[in-house]
Amino acid sequence: MAQTGSSPRRKSAKKIRRSLSSGQIHIAATFNNTIVTISDIDGNTICWASAGSSGFKGSRKSTPFAARLAAEEAIKTAQSLGMQEAEVFIKGPARVASQRFVLFNPWA
Repeated sequence: MAQTGSSPRRKSAKKIRRSLSSGQIHIAATFNNTIVTISDIDGNTICWASAGSSGFKGSRKSTPFAARLAAEEAIKTAQSLGMQEAEVFIKGPARVASQRFVLFNPWA
């Protein structure tokens, strides 16, 4: 005879909500795309964004405007996790626009 009633549920692992006060912002600015990665002090990636993930395709990914939107998206995500200060590391040949963005925005 078949069992009646519901089957026992598995207990899932609880999600750990990260809370960090400081970290690192790594910007890789190439001629084709800009990738912004935000990590904690140990180097573990917290969040990232790129011009491609912000919705730009083709040659529009390489514009300074697309780089700015990618950085804004990543920084807003990090701020929602509690990040208040960060070190900035910039690599790549197209880094002038990224430097300007980080220097002239007080929340970056």
